[in-house]
Amino acid sequence: METRIKELRAKHGFTQDELAKRVEVRRETIVFLEKGKYNPSLKLAHAIARVFELKIEDVFILE
Repeated sequence: METRIKELRAKHGFTQDELAKRVEVRRETIVFLEKGKYNPSLKLAHAIARVFELKIEDVFILE
């Protein structure tokens, strides 16, 4: 799964650690998400989208 997390983090000025803390996961989870090596739960996808004030489909791109 492709994501816009890295792009959105940069736009909002968040580090991986800051985003991880906001959505209550480990920084490594954010790393794996950004590399497309982890598919998030619906709960996590929703939490990330909420941080960026976007819809889930605007953050995660299904291939």
